[in-house]
Formats: sequence, structure tokens, C-alpha cells
Amino acid sequence: MKGVFIEYPKCSTCRNAKKWLDNNNIEYIDRNIVEETPTYEELKDWIERSNKNIKNFFNTSGLVYKSLNLKEKLPKMLDDEKIRLLSRNGMLIKRPLFISDNGILIGFKQDEWNAILGK
Repeated sequence: MKGVFIEYPKCSTCRNAKKWLDNNNIEYIDRNIVEETPTYEELKDWIERSNKNIKNFFNTSGLVYKSLNLKEKLPKMLDDEKIRLLSRNGMLIKRPLFISDNGILIGFKQDEWNAILGK
């Protein structure tokens, strides 16, 4: 199995997820969410493939989310606008993300990662 691991290196949850991937011998391409923010096209594809609501892709506990008052604004926005917003600022995206043929993982929940990644 191989995937793309999208992280913010200073994030402890991302570090735990990376350690889990390494301990389970899962190969991945490592991407810094700020230096290589996912594109509009990537996000659109991942959201569709994940079968999850776009809101799941937002880092709702982050400072940028709060400073932009997105709790109030998101419900009034079109999906296209939400994806464009995410593609402009990696800090708005919930992390880590793991993208593979087996599925799209948002955040690190070990049970979910075990189930999707077959460990």
C-alpha cells in the first residue's frame, strides 16, 4: 500500500499518524500542507471520493477558521466556494490527510486507519 500523507509538521496528531504509518510499514509520499497546499482539483476529487461532507475537511479548531468566522459563513457558502477557500490556505484543512486507493482519511483516528489501511 502506498499513499500521500499530508501533514503540518508542528502538529502532534500528524506526528502520531506518521509514526503509526512507519510502524505499520505503509509507504507514503510526505507533503507539508502549508508548503504544498492541496489544489482545488485535488480537494474536489478527494471530497467526492471520501463520501464525506465538505465540512469534515475544515480544521474547525484552527485559528484561521476562527479568525475568518467560518462557523457563521460556511453554511451560506456554495460547495465550490468552500473548496476554493480550502485550496487557498492549508491551515484551514483538517490534518493529517491520507490519500490512497483504499480511501481518504481525515484526521487521525487509529481504529479508522486500521480498518481502511488493513492493519
